[in-house]
Amino acid sequence: MNLLQSIHELPRVEKIKIMEYLWVELSGEEKEYDSPRWHQKALADTEKKMNEGKEEIIDWNKAKQMLRDNFK
Repeated sequence: MNLLQSIHELPRVEKIKIMEYLWVELSGEEKEYDSPRWHQKALADTEKKMNEGKEEIIDWNKAKQMLRDNFK
């Protein structure tokens, strides 16, 4: 049985515990990783659009719902 299959079979609470553990592990090592080049460009593009009034600011809950609707 591979790791992903093992995780898939765990109860939801255990999956959340694993996710939290991974988040702590990865966030503690952030200085070891550089953001990819595309990320800096994406941030700069968004900032430019904001300054030009071409980017809409939306509530986080609304944004999550829009993403969920797009990926159904």
